[in-house]
Formats: sequence, C-alpha cells, structure tokens
Amino acid sequence: MPIPLAVALGGAAGSLLRYWIATGLTNRAGFIGAGTFAVNITGAFLIGLLLGLIETRWTGIPRWIGSGLGIGVLGGYTTFSSYMWDAVRHVEEGRWFAAVLYLFGTLAVGLAVAVAGLALGRAAG
Repeated sequence: MPIPLAVALGGAAGSLLRYWIATGLTNRAGFIGAGTFAVNITGAFLIGLLLGLIETRWTGIPRWIGSGLGIGVLGGYTTFSSYMWDAVRHVEEGRWFAAVLYLFGTLAVGLAVAVAGLALGRAAG
C-alpha cells in the first residue's frame, strides 16, 4: 500500500476515535479539555509504545504500516489545535489557573507517558 494512502486512512480513523472519545469524556467529566487531555496523553503513550515495538520487535513490518499507525492513526487521534482551543476556552471564562494547569499538565504528563511507552515497547522486544 502506498504510504500516503496508509497515512490518509489512518488519519481518518484516528480523527473519528478522537471525536468519539474526547466528546464522550468531556461530556461525562463536565470539564473543558478533559477529553482532549485524555486522547493526547493516551496518544503520547501509544506513539512511544509503537516506536519502541518497531525498534525492537516489529523490525520487519512494512514502512506503510508504521507510517499509517504512527503518522496516520495517532496523528489524527491527538491534536494540538483542540488542546489550544480548550485552553482558550478556560481563559475566556476567566479560569487562568485552570488554563495554565491544563497546558503544562498535558505537556508534563504527555512527556512522561511517551517515555514510559517507549521503554515498554523496547522492553517487549
């Protein structure tokens, strides 16, 4: 399969997953950004895990599969634009502390789980 097609199909799937999960979690939590936080954190973990597995266990998979999963699915699943929009909504509602906590919390936790995912993927190899 051509890599651009794998990325496009994966991106469509990842975007739908993000919509369903982010909308559902935000509605249940009642907190702006709860769903976006969840998808960005799980996406950070999954990209680390995927890269670790490709590095160690899945060394022979075709490039289109890795690109379709990483760039496509996980690229469509996570989103910087929704992350920023959620922070802006907090600011517009006068919740500056919540905006800053959300922005930096997502970065810190995202980095930590990406490193954990990479370590787990490498260890599985």
